Amino acid sequence: MKKTLRGVRNVVVSFALLIILWQAVFSVSHFSEALFPSPTTAFKALLETIQDGTLVGNIAASLKRFAIGYASAVVVAVILGLILGVLPRVFQFVNPIVQLLRPISPMAWAPFIVLWVGIGDAPATVVVFIAAFFPVLLSTVSAVVNIDPIYFKVARNFGVKQPYALWKIIFPAAFPQIANGIHLALGTAWVFLAAGEMNGVQSGLGYMVVDARNNLRTDVLLAAIITIGALGLALDGALKFVDKRILNTWGGVEN
Repeated sequence: MKKTLRGVRNVVVSFALLIILWQAVFSVSHFSEALFPSPTTAFKALLETIQDGTLVGNIAASLKRFAIGYASAVVVAVILGLILGVLPRVFQFVNPIVQLLRPISPMAWAPFIVLWVGIGDAPATVVVFIAAFFPVLLSTVSAVVNIDPIYFKVARNFGVKQPYALWKIIFPAAFPQIANGIHLALGTAWVFLAAGEMNGVQSGLGYMVVDARNNLRTDVLLAAIITIGALGLALDGALKFVDKRILNTWGGVEN
């Protein structure tokens, strides 16, 4: 309980310092509020978008796309990573392809994605999938490769066969390192969600940013940006909470 309260206090103090710095920069800048809104103006715009339902609708659209793309990427990448981790000779041939595709920005695939899956929710969801897939895949393979050999010996001694050993022994042992990749993928996927929504969709936080820019509503633009950051922070906190519960269930140590 004390740790939770301390975390809340740190967040409140951090946000307060950010607002103070923002107001200070606004006070000494030579830009008009049309170009650089003050915290008060941005907050009013935030309330405006909440009252008219714009913000809630865009948040719902973004979270839906993110949930589908991110969850699909994690499931596929973890399963594939576990398999490749116990088959290192196969991964030797797969790894060069992964390393070739991994550095390519998901947005570079956007024209092909639109041609293949059409417009609407699908392109942004696929962009999220691509952004999350490679960090989770590589962290899973690395986690399995670095497992203490004693786990495999125990599995053999007790006659535990695949795929039962993969799910009941290897995955729990590798999970702490896999969780690091899942956390990394969360931030990357959330960043590219907003980017993916800036093209070809009519809803979502990324669309809200573009729409505010086109209408010269920099106050709404900042409100959307703040919302994107706040939701990213909330999602990261929720994921950490889930990770800790899983580690506790499997006998892990909570940090």
